[in-house]
Amino acid sequence: MVDRLLGRHGSDQGHTDDPVSAVWAHVQEARNLKRPHTLELLKAMADEFVELHGDRVFGDDSAIVTGFARISGRRVVVLGFQKGQDTEENIRRNFGLPHPEGYRKAMRIMDLAERYAMPVLTFVDVQGAFPGAAAEERGIAEAIASSIGMMTRLRTPIVVVITGEGGSGGALGLAVGDTIVALENSIYSVISPEGCATILWRSGEHSHEAAVAMKVTAGEQQEMGIVDIVIPEPGEGAHTDPAETARRIREVVLERFDALGRVPLDELVEARFRKFRVMGPYIVADRPVAPPERTGIADRLRGLLSSRPSMPGMKRDVPPGREEV
Repeated sequence: MVDRLLGRHGSDQGHTDDPVSAVWAHVQEARNLKRPHTLELLKAMADEFVELHGDRVFGDDSAIVTGFARISGRRVVVLGFQKGQDTEENIRRNFGLPHPEGYRKAMRIMDLAERYAMPVLTFVDVQGAFPGAAAEERGIAEAIASSIGMMTRLRTPIVVVITGEGGSGGALGLAVGDTIVALENSIYSVISPEGCATILWRSGEHSHEAAVAMKVTAGEQQEMGIVDIVIPEPGEGAHTDPAETARRIREVVLERFDALGRVPLDELVEARFRKFRVMGPYIVADRPVAPPERTGIADRLRGLLSSRPSMPGMKRDVPPGREEV
């Protein structure tokens, strides 16, 4: 099964290319600690940004950044995952792994976006939601599900930009949009390659092969219809020129907001829902009808005895009916 997922066939054994190494290099580039994150991109993209804090229930989660921004004169609501640039900031931001209050904060700001008719821009760069006991106790699964549900029916345009690693439901919690944009070296997957390898191979050592089987690269995601637009990165990657990366993102985002703003809201919401509803379709093949099993001698004798008409005076297994009494 694994060979089939990886596209290995008997005639390809002598092929010299190594797709596994190429894809894993792509994964490592998406996880590069120097890649620009939400706040760094906003600093280069936005004329001004006002950050909002707190979910009004438990507290503030610094792994998710929310607020109002003005980009080339357009007012937008911004949501994004934020990792640290150094060890101290990473600890403060929980290495970019959000808790439930992060998603609830995002939902609070999305409600404001709909109320004030402002489009939503989200930046996705997260391996997954925080898997600790504290997140489970406060309802991480419910928070992600509620955020996904809210984004499917939010009556305002939504553009999602995958800037690094988009992993699992933690990423999808802020990635339901009308247009999905991805940087060239980003990845997007339902589970991390390490998690997939643990399931298929019972070992994380096969994460390289899992990354190939999962088709995690931005180009492959575009071919499958998951990602709509892939933005080329400058130089050796986004981390080498964050300002140019932000300029390219800004151009695409503003163009998409202009196009989406001309679509009636009812049609916009319906198209967004259908866009995600039809992902991953499959066909159930009809199974051939199995021939009836040949009964054994004991079953045939039992059938003959049970179907034999009763004789007068013969002992009955079934009690007589009321009319016979």
